[in-house]
Amino acid sequence: MSARIVIKIGSSSLTGDEGGLNERAISYFASEIASLYKAGYEVLLVTSGAVAAGFREIGYLFRPTLLHEKQAAAAVGQALLMQAYRQAFGSHGIRSAQILLTRNDFHSRKRMGNASMTVEELLRHGVIPVFNENDTVSVDELKFGDNDMLSALVANMVKAQHLIIITDIDGLYTADPRKHPHAQRLDRIEVITEEIHLLAGGSGSSVGTGGMRSKVEAAKVATRGGVPVFVGRIQENGDMLKTVEGQGQGSYFDTTLSSLPMKKQWLGFMSTPLGSIRVDQGAEEALVHGGHSLLPVGVLTVTGSFHAGDVVEVLGPDERVLGRGIVNYDDAQLHEIKGLSSSEVLQKLGGFHRLEVIHRDEWVTL
Repeated sequence: MSARIVIKIGSSSLTGDEGGLNERAISYFASEIASLYKAGYEVLLVTSGAVAAGFREIGYLFRPTLLHEKQAAAAVGQALLMQAYRQAFGSHGIRSAQILLTRNDFHSRKRMGNASMTVEELLRHGVIPVFNENDTVSVDELKFGDNDMLSALVANMVKAQHLIIITDIDGLYTADPRKHPHAQRLDRIEVITEEIHLLAGGSGSSVGTGGMRSKVEAAKVATRGGVPVFVGRIQENGDMLKTVEGQGQGSYFDTTLSSLPMKKQWLGFMSTPLGSIRVDQGAEEALVHGGHSLLPVGVLTVTGSFHAGDVVEVLGPDERVLGRGIVNYDDAQLHEIKGLSSSEVLQKLGGFHRLEVIHRDEWVTL
């Protein structure tokens, strides 16, 4: 199988400051992607820009802020965006296809599997899948953080060999290089620590909604799935190939952690927790460092309404998120047995019930 590359391009790279598509930019990126395609790579594109492309066309003077206005702008802009990509790729003899997703598609393992099969068929026929969030049916505001997280989830879903996140800054710096001329770029990042998160800062673009922080969050998800990530600038002819070859102008995030299997990727990053369980220090140590299951004796508090087989979030005694797991009890049962020893639980519920609150095979540390 050819090496797979997922490329994410944000709104600020595709549109002008006042909205509308930048045809020259789309033509440039299509040309760069075509160079990878013709070099034998399988390329998948995750694009933003539907709202930015459509709000002027629909008649808004400024980028809308209300959800229904964004959805209307996206409905107009998505058609313009795909038309522009089709023409740009077509000039290189390449076909493209539109795939619109929401977080709910990733929450459902069946729907994710169906999407994966569709992508495989498109790639088999030499078609470039172009992903975007389905903004016109989303019930919350643009949840993927300018599609950075979407690109990470797609990269993991298709088992890509590279994820390239294009931005207007050439990587992650020790400080904002626009304000601090002596800031140094971090060319290679082996582990995404809390310090790395702090360096990422907040959102910086008036057109896009991502910023460096969402890109680092996306890199964390992708690298846990075994996909190395590049975050940086692509602006000159040949930059895309150089980036894939490790010579890009940006920051490379390595996959030093072992790759999670797809089931645990889904559990950790795509599922929807329906409640939370706070555990004591001993249970935290057993789950996070000991590789053990969670037993009722370690449970301090239970929050939310859930049933056996649902996903819940597990918090430490300081309420810091430790991870997620599939719970073996309803919330009402867990309220009854929290803090009890195994023998007390067996007396209360009988020997027919599985003892572990969360089995270690149904757990992922975050």
